[in-house]
Amino acid sequence: MKEKNWRKHLRRRLPIIATLENYTGEKFVADGIAGVTVGLTVMPQALAYATLAGVEPQYGLYSSFTGCLIYAFLGSCKDITIGPTALMSLMTYQQVTGRNVDFGILLCFLSGIVQLLMGVFHLGVLIDFISIPVTVGFTSATSLIIAVSQLKGLLGLRFSSSGFLDCCRKVASHLHEARAADTILGVCCIVVLLLMRKLKDVNISSSPVVKRSLWLLSTSRNALVVMCCSTVGYYLHSQGQTPFILTGEVRPGLPPFQFPPFSTTLNNQTLTFLEMCTELGSSIVMVPVIAVLGNVAIAKAFASGDSVDATQELLCLGVCNVFGAFVSSIPITGSFSRSAVNHASGVQTPLGGLFTGALMLLALSCLTPYFYFIPRSCLAAVIICAVIFLIEISVVRPMWRSSRSDLIPTGATFALCLILGVEFGILVGVAINIVLLLYPSARPSFHVDKLKTSFGQEYLQVTPGNSLYFPAVDFIRTNVGRAGVKQGSSQLPVVVDCRYILGADFTAAKGVSALILDFSKRGQGLFFYNPRPTVVSVLRGVCSDDFVYVSSETELYELLRNRAKYAEVKTNENNSSKVIELQEVTTSSRMSPNNVKRRVFTDVDEPLLGSHSATNDINRIIVNTC
Repeated sequence: MKEKNWRKHLRRRLPIIATLENYTGEKFVADGIAGVTVGLTVMPQALAYATLAGVEPQYGLYSSFTGCLIYAFLGSCKDITIGPTALMSLMTYQQVTGRNVDFGILLCFLSGIVQLLMGVFHLGVLIDFISIPVTVGFTSATSLIIAVSQLKGLLGLRFSSSGFLDCCRKVASHLHEARAADTILGVCCIVVLLLMRKLKDVNISSSPVVKRSLWLLSTSRNALVVMCCSTVGYYLHSQGQTPFILTGEVRPGLPPFQFPPFSTTLNNQTLTFLEMCTELGSSIVMVPVIAVLGNVAIAKAFASGDSVDATQELLCLGVCNVFGAFVSSIPITGSFSRSAVNHASGVQTPLGGLFTGALMLLALSCLTPYFYFIPRSCLAAVIICAVIFLIEISVVRPMWRSSRSDLIPTGATFALCLILGVEFGILVGVAINIVLLLYPSARPSFHVDKLKTSFGQEYLQVTPGNSLYFPAVDFIRTNVGRAGVKQGSSQLPVVVDCRYILGADFTAAKGVSALILDFSKRGQGLFFYNPRPTVVSVLRGVCSDDFVYVSSETELYELLRNRAKYAEVKTNENNSSKVIELQEVTTSSRMSPNNVKRRVFTDVDEPLLGSHSATNDINRIIVNTC
């Protein structure tokens, strides 16, 4: 049995075992076509994202092959491709700017360590606290930040900036310095890329060959545009003309396999590992969490209704980043656009990543001299066209119609990401979302109804709309107490309907105990209807026998009937003792001394021992006739 469980666990953590068991020649061909197609998409994006991250172009290529190769062995979703993304590049830029690339490589390593720890301790549940409204605000803001940051390259401007607002100011102030050739080329590239993006939707023929050709042109648009622009750049450069700002030299060859930089030199000072971590700050946690959020979201999008093993995705992404740091990679995660290309290309297994990784290694070995002539305005156009469609304006209207409160974390996250920075924006957005989540626990809804039993007895039914936890204690006590005395109803018993109360804690139990005492002092009945066993155990642990509850409507009506009888006797006799004896009533003409009637009542406020014995306890209210 243990061996069987061990094998099952091994297959779960090494999905390639199951992949190879059913691998065929047809799957090999499909994976090869998809892998090469994705590779043609990765190459120009890798160079562009390296520029966005503020590092030399070769680091984008270094970041593009380890994730593909490792995910082929450990990945659980066939469509996902791991590599540099616009979001990871932006967050890397915030840590690299004013420093050096060593900080980006160390951030990649530390991100992998954090992701591995999250996977080992099954902390993927933390991702669930980042809701869709927060994700929408965060994604839209970062997409806008990335697009604006590329205006510099698109217009051929040269300046350094920090943050969205600073970039906007400097673009405006340097606008008169824009280079005409770069601007025209960049705008033309954007127009061509947007038109080619629509090619796959054009229905000019029913022929599968034509449709497939149009789809292939649309999918490879980035590579085609970059190849055309680099050809133009090469021709003009050979003629001694340099109208465009070119990418420049890309270091050829494969990266050295070495340990990540645990120390570095900055401004003629040597920084230790701890000092570098201090410089990186909260990004050590935020970058891996955001990377996991994006990767799991992509996995769910392409899972086709199947469940996603978040723990496996965490472990796999952690290994990708840790090993990537050994080949000078910046932080990487799943790319939605390249995963969509992979899916549309007909990939059959995660082994398609082997072909993508092999193509990137080939590019590093043979093609780097040709990357020199790629105009930077062309790469800026590629990035802008990739991110502008991630600005999710379309979700605002349905969010306004369905749940307007969700617009608060969305708007706050969006605004603060633009003004104060990506990390601070998402932290505040999550905090606001948690506050909105906890608010119903502190201020649950209340419904108070005046009802009648089948025999005409009136009572108040109070229905709280949430669980009993410590933030709501005073609120519940005040509102139930207020309902008990409102509009002269202090003589009516109050029944708390517990149908929506899923849990309770010690503080809430103390509050309920005080509430029971308040009702007892004014002689008003307080009963709890149909509580869950877990709630009963918590409340009985504090309230002891003062907590009176029933589990069915029959028991409730019987309890209210006997209480009404007891209240009537108490009123007639004006006697507060638990055992009430009626005086002998005799008449000299009609009754003899032996005709004595005596009734014994046990106080209905004496607590019931539990829902299962409620009927027996009610029967303890007896009437004996002697």
